[in-house]
Amino acid sequence: MSPSPRPATTRIQPPTRIQQNILARGERRLLNWLCARLPAWVTPDQLTLLGFIGAALVAAGYMLSWIDDEWLGLSLAGYLVNWFGDSLDGSLARWRRIERPAYGYFVDHSVDGLAIVLIVGGIGASPYFRLDVALLGAIGYLLLAIHTFLSAKVLGEFRLSYMAGGPTELRIMLMAMTIAMPLVGGGNVLGTDFSAFDLFGLVVASILVTLFVVQSLSTAKLLAARGG
Repeated sequence: MSPSPRPATTRIQPPTRIQQNILARGERRLLNWLCARLPAWVTPDQLTLLGFIGAALVAAGYMLSWIDDEWLGLSLAGYLVNWFGDSLDGSLARWRRIERPAYGYFVDHSVDGLAIVLIVGGIGASPYFRLDVALLGAIGYLLLAIHTFLSAKVLGEFRLSYMAGGPTELRIMLMAMTIAMPLVGGGNVLGTDFSAFDLFGLVVASILVTLFVVQSLSTAKLLAARGG
């Protein structure tokens, strides 16, 4: 009896990347410059791991700021490490033409999800933020990420930015907030149980959730018009 033929493998086509954030062009030039100069032994998987280590450093810096504000410098360094690893892993794979669309998509965004929870959890564990407010921000971010992943499936479009902002702009905003933390302090304001950073976090979380709702309704309307 002859062996059963092996099933044909279908190569997964990556969705079209849509990136319209403010820093996209300059960042792309920088990433291409770095990709051309990275040693041959550096791999995309190593960069993904480095990005996660950066997220862990961010969280550690926030938690250690209970001891001394100077530990916030560790968080700032962690954001840079996270940007380097997270931004370069896919860029390097595309630069070297060694993309693995299914594997890379799954691993990269799985690690990204853990990294954002780690970073936001660290912010919520700092003296400047309430944990519940920080987690609301994480919920808003992950809802928008879910919309991005669903759109990649049903529309074939992977949107990397909203309102002219993307992950890099978000990191810069969080770094600016981190620098401001020891200057502003974590005391409650306006007779509430919230610090100035809590109020800022509530505004950001509201914007993220609103974007998710608006974008989801828009996509559903588009799909309905297409008859799909």
